[in-house]
Parts: sequence; C-alpha cells; structure tokens
Amino acid sequence: TSARTASQPPISYNSSQKLSATCATRIAEPCATCHPTPHYDGKLPHHIKIKHIMKRIILTALTLCSLNLPAQTEVEPYKPGITEEGITYFLPTTHLQVVVTATRQSYTPGEYAPYARRYLRTNDAIQAPYDEWNVTDVSVIPYGVADKQQGYTIRLKSKTSAPLVGMAPDGRLLSINTDAPELPAPAKPSVVREKTERPNPADYKTEEILSAGSTAKMAELTAAEIYDIRENRSALTKGQADFMPKDGEQLRLMLASLDTQEAALMQLFKGTVSTETHVFVFDYVPTSGHTQDVLFRFSKYFGPVDSDDPAGEPFYINVRRDDSSAPIIATDGKKSKKEEQDLRYVVPGNATVSITSGKRQYISTTLPLAQFGRVEHLGGDLFNKKYTTRVTLSPSTGGIVRIDADIPE
Repeated sequence: TSARTASQPPISYNSSQKLSATCATRIAEPCATCHPTPHYDGKLPHHIKIKHIMKRIILTALTLCSLNLPAQTEVEPYKPGITEEGITYFLPTTHLQVVVTATRQSYTPGEYAPYARRYLRTNDAIQAPYDEWNVTDVSVIPYGVADKQQGYTIRLKSKTSAPLVGMAPDGRLLSINTDAPELPAPAKPSVVREKTERPNPADYKTEEILSAGSTAKMAELTAAEIYDIRENRSALTKGQADFMPKDGEQLRLMLASLDTQEAALMQLFKGTVSTETHVFVFDYVPTSGHTQDVLFRFSKYFGPVDSDDPAGEPFYINVRRDDSSAPIIATDGKKSKKEEQDLRYVVPGNATVSITSGKRQYISTTLPLAQFGRVEHLGGDLFNKKYTTRVTLSPSTGGIVRIDADIPE
C-alpha cells in the first residue's frame, strides 16, 4: 500500500459488501456500485492516464513532422518567351470594343417656374427636373487577346542564333528581329462636362424683390424688372433713351449689360440646361459567323441600362462572316516534323460588323478577325544564321503585316 497523508485518508470499503468486477480489478478507482462517493487520492485513474500519454505522443509527433516538412512549392504562372527549346508564344483571338458616345442634358427648373405662364406668358419653362440622353456616335475597335489554346514554339536548331522577339504582356508574338508595333491604348469610359458660364440670378435681384413677403410676390417683381430691362434696351436701339451713349462701343457695352441682366433673371422662370458627354465601352467576342446579339439597351431618360431592362431600346451587334475572305484549305490533318517547328501565324477572315437600333444603323464596317481565319506556318529555315528575317505581326489578328529578309550574296 502507498503512504497517504492525514488530509487524504485511504479509500475504505465495507468488506461485507460484494464488489463488482470493475471495482475488483481497479481498487484505486472504485466503481460507483461499490463506492458511491469515493474520495480522490491525487492520482489520475489508469485509463485516463493512458489517454493523456497517447495524446502527448501524437502532438509531439505532429510537431516533429511539421518541422521536417519541406517548404511549399511555389508555382508561378506560365510565361511565354525564349526558352531553351525555342520561342514559345500564343496566337490571338480578336475581341471587339464598341465605344458609344452619348450626351446627357440635365434640365433644372427655376425658382419661379410655376409663375412663368402667369407673369411672362411663356409655356416653355421647365417645371420638373429630368434628364434627356442621346447617342451621338458609335465606333468599333478590334483588339487581340492571347488564345491559350493556340500556343506554339519555334524550335531553334543548335546552329541557330536566338532571334530578337517582341511580345505582348499576355504572350502574343508581335515581331521577330525588328521593333514590335505599339499596342493601342484601350478605350476607357469617361465623362466630360461642358463648362457654361451663366450669370448668377441672385446678383441681379433688387432690394424690392428680396424684401417681398412671398414667392409669388417675388416672381411678380422679377417679371416687372425683366419688362423694364426690355424697355430700356428698346429705347437705346431706337435712340430714345434719356442717357444715350457717346459712341458705338459704349452702346454695345450697354446693350450687352442689359442682355446679361435679362438672361440671369429669366433663369428664375425658365430654368437651366447643363450638358455632359459620356463615353461607354462594351466588349464583345465574335464566336459565330452569323450572330445578332443584344449588346446593351439605351433609354432616352436613363441612358444605358441592363440588357434585360425593358425601359431601354435594344442596341444589336450583328456579325456576318465573309466565307470567301480566308478559304480553308483541305488537308489530311497530318503535319510534318519540320512544319511543327515553323512560325505560326494567322490568315484572318473578314466579317461585317454593324450596330443597329430600331430602324437606324449607327455603323457598319468590315474587320479582319483571327477566329474566322486559318493558321498557317512560316518556314523555320528563315531564322538561321544565313538569313536575317524580319517579321511584323498584327497585335489584333496575328497576321503578317510585313516580312523581309537580308540574304547574303
């Protein structure tokens, strides 16, 4: 038996009581049947002690494994260019940017708009604020995007010097042994507000107008001031004014001052109109030779809206492929080993692209598209030490724009 302190007396049980099988095998941990309220002796029970030890072993093993694991492999995206195997590049797919220019005119009523008909007998005063949109211009700009399914490699022979290549950031091949063409900047949405200098009506309100007790009275006095300005202008032009100008220049200045005063006060009745020019850009990828898709919808009062919003009139983009522009040459599908190492380029096919809405056609143009053409190859022998071949490719179609070579004598 182990020694125990006075504060922790040994666990006792009645010898006449029949022990259960569990209690008989584990005296240090009596069961609830034999000893309903045993006193804790400061030691962990045997089965709890085993669980605790196993848990510590597992945690220690996991810690050691984590320390011995190598660092996670860093995976970088594939970057085309010159490699040991050759020049790896992508052919493009032609996308379309539809640039829409629209004007927005914002109509704002004047302070005395409800009294315009009563005091000025005018019916064209703005009574409520609203916007009015109008499409003024539509243009279509093709641009190229690397087709990840059209990746090729120009394999360089051992006696071949690596040529100078120009590539777009996305891996499109632009030039070989010559300067690459500059990539056009993509169109971006913008808003341009027209600056219109208007006189401030508050600067031309007289003391009598400002001291009026109601808006209706202020409108009546303002209308009277406008009529007085018109009478003075009429008297000056007829030569009947009390103070006539000394020369023509002074007369011109006096009439201009009266015009400014009248325009400022008329704003209080008729309101103001401000104009903004908005540029919207929509992207479209032609995939079929004969398509008509809703590009966007346009509302006279809200401008561009969602393509499924019935508040706007639909603007359609129509793409019609010209099958005779880039005929497909029938082949058996087999490629020679030499052909597989050549430079690939695109003979683009033409398509007519138009933008329409209702009965109006905003633009119709013929554009070369890479996905409507065919892929051809340029012999790899042109890029050896005997030749200096210069090739310029189109950034939007992948077609050859220019090719020339210096052949030694």
